[in-house]
Amino acid sequence: MSEQQPTGEAAPATPVTEDADLGHGVPPRGTGVSRRRALTLAGVGAAGVAGVAVGAGALTRRADHAVADDVARAVPFHGEHQAGITTAAQDRLHFVAFDVVTRDRARLVALLQEWTAAAARMTAGKDAGLIGAVDGVPEAPPDDTGEALGLPPSQLTLTVGFGPTLFRDAQGRDRFGIADRRPAALADLPHFAGDALRPEISGGDLCVQACANDPQVAVHAIRNLARIGMGVVSVRWSQLGFGRTSSTSRDQATPRNLFGFKDGTANLKAEDAGLLREQLWVQPGDGPEWMNGGSYLVTRKIRMLVETWDRSSLLEQEQIVGRTKGRGAPLGRADEFDEPDFDAKGDDGQPVIAEDSHVRLAHPSRNDGARLLRRGYNFVDGSDGLGRLDAGLFFIAYQRDPRRQFVPIQTQLARHDAMNEYLRHVSSALFACPPGVRDAADWWGRPLFG
Repeated sequence: MSEQQPTGEAAPATPVTEDADLGHGVPPRGTGVSRRRALTLAGVGAAGVAGVAVGAGALTRRADHAVADDVARAVPFHGEHQAGITTAAQDRLHFVAFDVVTRDRARLVALLQEWTAAAARMTAGKDAGLIGAVDGVPEAPPDDTGEALGLPPSQLTLTVGFGPTLFRDAQGRDRFGIADRRPAALADLPHFAGDALRPEISGGDLCVQACANDPQVAVHAIRNLARIGMGVVSVRWSQLGFGRTSSTSRDQATPRNLFGFKDGTANLKAEDAGLLREQLWVQPGDGPEWMNGGSYLVTRKIRMLVETWDRSSLLEQEQIVGRTKGRGAPLGRADEFDEPDFDAKGDDGQPVIAEDSHVRLAHPSRNDGARLLRRGYNFVDGSDGLGRLDAGLFFIAYQRDPRRQFVPIQTQLARHDAMNEYLRHVSSALFACPPGVRDAADWWGRPLFG
């Protein structure tokens, strides 16, 4: 729950356009029909048009302005950097880590190519496969699972990363001949004070982060990538998230976490181009060339002891965080975005912002200027069987080099943060996220495996 929260430059979202002949017959198979168009074609004939116009027309007209706006349109898949890093943070998450179960390099490369093609289609609002959920041979399984039929792209982004064990597994094997291409920055994270990590929900050879404004769209994307990868990869662990806990654009308001405080006030924004080059994107000379333009991803599942927190006084909560709960202003200041005054003293001579407050310990001035691009999510995974919510923060942070950013920041927080009384870190993972897919001939990981 670091105060550090950078973001990257979000590629401008482009609206999904309908085909000119919408409603004039069924398209041929293999054309990658958009989900929205598939719904229209399936349900609207000559009589259906009248019924829809009367029954749903008004709703469609009202929704068109909202649905065609930010929450529904497509985010470009191709570009210099992967989408889903500096993209304006969407409201929903489905994150998955995979183990690679084959030792055949060619099969892994083929899967990455197939995944890339499917991701490009799904982020554009199309089915995962060329044939789709309903247009195939009835006797064969569909090449899309179908639960996103009729849904718009919902700003779906899919971001892939490679874990340390892809380069050399737990037994030290170089399964795919890439051990010598592992970046030094992809060093295993150290054990931090207070860690209670569960190995079965930590690590992974590969990861895919699906973010969208509709949970069904995000789940559909992960489900179909897992389906495509059967026999090559298996799901190691996954996490659903809701309610983004940071803003990655100045157009977004600061959200609140499950402690009720604004989270991500100090996050880097997509508009901070200079800071993104310095803090987020891997630069030439940082390591192997295949990572230039990429970024390193740290995930931490942090259970929040909300019942204990809820019994703490408002004054104590604000002192622990170092901000007011209502406006989100640093203590002693008036506005959320005012710079904290760590030198200010109260009438008792003590610092207004406590030495062990979260804001002070996570601030760049206490960490040699290090910042992180955060885009985490709240989670509630039911209860723990003891009458307590299994809830908290699924922390996601991107950075140029974890050794100089996440590790020193988390080391200080783990040792001194007063908030630790209310937190339990139960999962941890690190991935190298390569640069973006440049065009239709490119694919995830090509510079690494090529």
